Amino acid sequence: MNLIEKILAKGSGRKSVAPGDIVVAEVDCALLHDLSARSCREVFEKKVGGKIAHPERIVTVFDHQFSPPSEEKAAVLLANRRFCYEHGMPLYDCGSGNIHNVAMQNGHIKPGALVVGSDSHSPVQGVMGCFCAALGNDSYAATVMPFSKAWFRVPETIRIELTGQTMPGTTARDVALWLCAEIGEGKINYQAIKFCGEYIQSLSFWDRWLFTLMAVDVGAKAAYIEPDRTTIDFANGLGLEDYEIVTDDPGTTYAAEWRWDVGKLEPQICFPPTVGNVAPIREYAGTPVQWAELGGHGGGRLVDFEMAAQVLRQRRKNDHVNFNLVPGNRHIFREAMKSGQAALLHEQGATWFPASTGSNQAVNMGAMAEGESMISTHVRNFPGRNGSPKAQMFLASALSVAAAAAAGKIVDPREFI
Repeated sequence: MNLIEKILAKGSGRKSVAPGDIVVAEVDCALLHDLSARSCREVFEKKVGGKIAHPERIVTVFDHQFSPPSEEKAAVLLANRRFCYEHGMPLYDCGSGNIHNVAMQNGHIKPGALVVGSDSHSPVQGVMGCFCAALGNDSYAATVMPFSKAWFRVPETIRIELTGQTMPGTTARDVALWLCAEIGEGKINYQAIKFCGEYIQSLSFWDRWLFTLMAVDVGAKAAYIEPDRTTIDFANGLGLEDYEIVTDDPGTTYAAEWRWDVGKLEPQICFPPTVGNVAPIREYAGTPVQWAELGGHGGGRLVDFEMAAQVLRQRRKNDHVNFNLVPGNRHIFREAMKSGQAALLHEQGATWFPASTGSNQAVNMGAMAEGESMISTHVRNFPGRNGSPKAQMFLASALSVAAAAAAGKIVDPREFI
């Protein structure tokens, strides 16, 4: 069996499972954000009721409406807070960060665990060597909350091997954007992805994060990277204990095995209107932008701010660009302050926002007017997601975003290295 099959077998009390099996498995951790918490709470209170089996396993993060723009939105957060307090569920309130970063940084995700999430990008947690899939709100309210269980169809797994080493200026985000386009949006229907190969093994933990993050955009149910020394060091650094290292059995077979060499890849850009539209960034060089943002599930990492500081040390932010900096969690912002990067970026004209999802869906910030353009580290660029459907969202690496913020237009980031 592979990692996912082993975790689902253990969680359902079976000796083994195979693709296509239906299992009911014990959930080790369940993640909600403020938007899904409202739906789950209302269904639970109106249709289910009773006690929550393991409230300590249900983690809520207020990351979308981190600064409620109306009395109505504030009332939703208040009701969510009361629900969490009443049942003793962990709550990370406004300003804590985005759901995925907060759960990981605060030790709620362990290797070998069975995790579910309300956000569609929940499979990102598989970077820890666990199984994580997104569930609907009704499933949370009806099965996870009262019973700490959920049902799954065991997915087939596709093995994706990445080889080679990237050229200077090409980052892990460039590779992830390019790979999403190579595979194709929605092409992997309910299957899982195993990311492996010498390139993946060479990456830091938070760069590996970018690959399991994009799994849902190609249609995958889950994704994982087998835990190794990098995973163990990260887990131990968080103070995690009592976790299990699960790996694929020798000789494991997969539904398919795909292989790419990333050695000649240039810096990439994802252009509107969907995440499957990816090209070398040089093809869009010269495109004016009014907004740049490091944030969202795909950004706001410490390494993103390090790359931005590398650029803005050379050139101050362009006066015609608003450059938003949104840490993925409070720990990241603390580290940026300790290193001096927070002050440098502020002095060079960028603007810090509370740890959150940033302008994701423009719930609190980042709404664009018709004709405006943003380049960001966000995960999606659908029309209307950040304001006017006639605004444009480009997705790129933190290095490319910072370069555009300095130049006032999309440029090849290799100019700044």
